[in-house]
Amino acid sequence: MRLAPPLLLLAPALVLLPIALALPGLLHGGGWDLVGQFLLAAVRPSRDPLVLASALQGLAVTAGMALLGWTASLVLGLLLGLASSRTLWHTLAGTPWPAQLLRRLLAIPRSIHELIWGLLLLQVLGLQPAVAVLAIAIPFGALVARVVSDLLDALPTTGLEALRAGGAPGPAALLTALGPPLLPGVISYGGYRLECALRSATLLGVFGLGGLGTDLKLTLQSLQFDELWTGLWLLLALMLLLEAGIGLLRRRWGMPQRLGLASAGVGRSGRELLLALLLLIPLVLAVAKGLEVTPLALLHWQPLPPLPAGGWEVALALPWPGLVGNTLLLTLLAAGLAVGLAPLLLLLVAPWPWGRLLLRLAWALGRLWPPPLTALLLLLVLQPGVVTAALALGYHNLGILGRLLLEASEAAGPERQQALASAGAGPRLALLYGRFSGLARSYLAYGAYRADVILRETVVVGLVGAAGLGSQLLETLSAFAWDQLLALLAVYALLTLLGEDLSDRARRRLLASA
Repeated sequence: MRLAPPLLLLAPALVLLPIALALPGLLHGGGWDLVGQFLLAAVRPSRDPLVLASALQGLAVTAGMALLGWTASLVLGLLLGLASSRTLWHTLAGTPWPAQLLRRLLAIPRSIHELIWGLLLLQVLGLQPAVAVLAIAIPFGALVARVVSDLLDALPTTGLEALRAGGAPGPAALLTALGPPLLPGVISYGGYRLECALRSATLLGVFGLGGLGTDLKLTLQSLQFDELWTGLWLLLALMLLLEAGIGLLRRRWGMPQRLGLASAGVGRSGRELLLALLLLIPLVLAVAKGLEVTPLALLHWQPLPPLPAGGWEVALALPWPGLVGNTLLLTLLAAGLAVGLAPLLLLLVAPWPWGRLLLRLAWALGRLWPPPLTALLLLLVLQPGVVTAALALGYHNLGILGRLLLEASEAAGPERQQALASAGAGPRLALLYGRFSGLARSYLAYGAYRADVILRETVVVGLVGAAGLGSQLLETLSAFAWDQLLALLAVYALLTLLGEDLSDRARRRLLASA
């Protein structure tokens, strides 16, 4: 027996049952009035000129760190992606084994969240904007490298083999045969990573690395909700403008012409892309100068404290089963909430046209609102623990998955939904069977990938006492227990790599059945 696609789509929402059972025991009455003040401040943010100037300055720093980290990750990712491509090594050297070795090495920086990189680099380089830039560039570069190498290896090699048989040298044949079809995928994924870089720069600011994230955390902790919403609305405006601009460029540069690849259209897109790259160089240099990010600053390392005596024994004595178990439980709860709630909420608001508008706004806030700040808000009314952390992570990822599902359902076309509605089906059933049924497996495939991302993100909600690896890792880092830290990083990296493998298998299976 197999679940029908509509039921398969809603199955992850079953995690609502254990969460609903656990919530009454976690509630406390200490902060409901503060939650009301927080929500009320959303419609009357501070318009004080000093507050606006401070928020704009913090937003500029966050956007600058995101731009520099994104640019560095793209350059790093393209170079490493080419170097880890089996097709490239087989063409140039006749053997793919160097690509396999480099892929395995790149899995290590990819498995460690940018927050961990930021906190580690903070201990070595001190507090400076370059720390946030590197913290974004290292894991993002490894992620871009993986995507570029996968895209390159998935391209058909018939044209490449024909050029090689005609006597063309290897590099020229690779560039001619595989460069143009690779470009749309790189543009599309590169735009997505810029959105992620902005969110990551905000998150790093929450943990003290500067920018608007630091201001948001300070205003939340001091209960200055009107000032907090001033910064949050500005961040939302920038995020929406960025998403709209990236979508426009993706459609203009990353997609083939409808009536074939007309030479005029391709030439125009190529010239526009080259012009954008040329304009990006002085912009990046100006931002780096404004933030005082220089390569020379990375050469001044601070000495680390010595390893404590008997630290390895303490590391071995950590409650590993509980730490790993709570981390996996947190991942499953947050992933179930994010994947299952998106279609469920869309079905609930299906009869009301304004419902989707409210969901879009709530999901946009969820995408940019850092999970640690959501966790701090939840602590006003909930006790710390795994469920509280899962709600914070689930809301953030719900914003990402909800946007994806909404865009995919709108692109699917209304014909089947209209046919079911004309036959007498209600608006919810027409939406479920008319649009969601065909999207179920591809949406769940992306949900499997998102679950792997959530496993990495469990570290960012360690401050709410989730009692998992993330909480223990942040506590160990603050105590400078480097031996325990290395052990925790090794276990964390192993878990994320296993999760990545499982999500890849689930994704391939779902897409194959779709």
